[in-house]
Amino acid sequence: MRLKPVFLQITFNHNMMIPKVQLSPLATDTLKGLSANKKYLLSKYFYDDMGSRIFQDIMHMPEYYLTDCEFEIFKNQKQEIIAAMAKDTVHFELVELGSGDGLKTKILLNALVSSGFNFKYIPVDISKNANDELETSLAALLPSLEVKPETGDFFKVMNHLNGYSGLHKIIFFLGSNIGNFSDTELDFFFNHLAKYARKGDKVMIGFDLKKSPNIIMNAYNDPHGHTRNFNFNHLARLNRELDANFDLHNFEQYSSYNPHTGIVKSHLISLKNQVVQIETLEREFYFKQWETIFMEISRKFDLETIESLAIKYGFEVENHFVDSQKYFTDSLWVKVK
Repeated sequence: MRLKPVFLQITFNHNMMIPKVQLSPLATDTLKGLSANKKYLLSKYFYDDMGSRIFQDIMHMPEYYLTDCEFEIFKNQKQEIIAAMAKDTVHFELVELGSGDGLKTKILLNALVSSGFNFKYIPVDISKNANDELETSLAALLPSLEVKPETGDFFKVMNHLNGYSGLHKIIFFLGSNIGNFSDTELDFFFNHLAKYARKGDKVMIGFDLKKSPNIIMNAYNDPHGHTRNFNFNHLARLNRELDANFDLHNFEQYSSYNPHTGIVKSHLISLKNQVVQIETLEREFYFKQWETIFMEISRKFDLETIESLAIKYGFEVENHFVDSQKYFTDSLWVKVK
């Protein structure tokens, strides 16, 4: 059961307008984002239990090609993948960051278990509900597999797990989650990953590749309304957890794609002049008509950029596992220093 936040008397630094008392990370980041000249919310808060369920709907819609592409890669190239990632060891920890329902990962887990590898699977997800459901499904599908879920922000979980067993690690970060990071977040993530991985450890990261803008936009402005619901759930979460009073009917979702940079940007747009109260913050936020809230980016990559990233952070690309349409790659890296 989620506990209602304790209501605190907050004093402010009048220059920064940041509370001196300790707020929850969600409250602190929301205050910073909605107080900025250009309002924003952090995409990591999309994935509460409701957001995770909506994202499952997104992954199953036909326009969202990423799931089908990665599923094809794992289904058709699973033997090549496990041979490459586990060729130097049969005893290791497989850590998956942002594991969700594990739909695609189960293909590789099944192949690894069938091939006799001795490993522990550590799914890491911010949603406890997603972890519980994954653990239950794996107990039925692969009863011999040791599963140790970790719930929380994966940066904190990586710090907790670092050096935990001394075993070699294989780290998954699939589904193009890497594309949701800003430049600063990308650097932060790869620096943490480089510190977490030891020499010889391997990482497999999903990268969405550049392609026709029409194909990309059909996935991010889908006719079913799932991406709209996914963005709107962030506001609904603030209503639930921070006692805000966002009226979702007063906003609309808008996404755009720049084929030069390979970046999709998603915004929520205020349809009218309005004031939103957030009781936990003891604040009101004014929105002008057509003012935007920046919600997330989704980057699309090319192979040259991926290889440059690997080198920059002390890795080397061993394989690019690409789908038949060349829409997507699961790139296997090894830590070399």
